[in-house]
Formats: sequence, structure tokens, C-alpha cells
Amino acid sequence: MSVLDKVEKLNRTVIRKIEWIGFAGLLFMMVITCIDVIGAKLFLNPILGALDTVEIAQLIAISFAASAALIHGRHIEVEFFVVLLPKRVQAGIAFVVQLLGVALFAIIVWRLAQHGFYLQQGGEVSPTARIPLYPFTYGAAFACIPVCIVLLLEALKSFFRMVQR
Repeated sequence: MSVLDKVEKLNRTVIRKIEWIGFAGLLFMMVITCIDVIGAKLFLNPILGALDTVEIAQLIAISFAASAALIHGRHIEVEFFVVLLPKRVQAGIAFVVQLLGVALFAIIVWRLAQHGFYLQQGGEVSPTARIPLYPFTYGAAFACIPVCIVLLLEALKSFFRMVQR
């Protein structure tokens, strides 16, 4: 087993675990929304801070499910032109696109971590529920790291396909 295979296996294990965090965020968002709507319509008593908690749960659900969507092939690819090109050219295009994806997500991780630091230093909290925001920003940054690793591994595979004779 090569080093790349070991890294990919470890990354898939991490992704399977953090995917459940995203699922929990989605479930929590659904439960809070239902309880808030029922409370507001039937009992005229909505949940205080429901919008804040739903927004935070949405951040968790999206950021922690992104890497799972990527490894399961649930992302969008437009390839109606690329499939007409020779295999080596396809691999070259895939290599460049995946390197751009690595760069994008590396910047996202960096900026989210930096933003989380600013939120932590400023003591920023959500408007109504007064929930500190920085842990969720750090969590979103952490959740994007496996995306970087997946894209980097795919870029390396594309590079090896490109240089093969």
C-alpha cells in the first residue's frame, strides 16, 4: 500500500466521522424549525434564538458534509466538452482544476481560521441567543481540511495519469 493510499484511507475515515456531524446539524436544524413553527403558530410562543441556532446548524451541516459529497461524487461537474479531448489532455485539465480547488479551499481554511480568531478576540455572539460564534467558524475551517486533502490526492492521480505513456 502506497503512502497516497494510506493518506486516502485515513482521510476517508475522518470524512465518514465528520459526515455525521453534518447530519446532526441538519437534523438539529429540522427539529428546531419544526418546534419553532409549532410553538409560534399553535401556542403563540416561538423559540427565542431559533433563527440563530438554525443559522449555526446550517453552517455545521454544509461545512461538515462538503467533503463527503466530494468523495461520493455528489458535486457538480460540467464535462460535455472535456470528454471529447484525448485522455492525457483530460488528465491535464483535471490536474489544473483540482489544483485550483486545493488553492481555493486552502484559502477558505485560512480565512475561516483567521475570522474565527477575530470573532474570538472580539467576543462576537449571535444576536438573540448570545451564542459565541468563533467555535463554529473554527469547526467550518476544520471541516474544509479533508476537502483540500481529497482534491490534492485527486490532483496527484490526474498528474500521474497525465505523465503516463
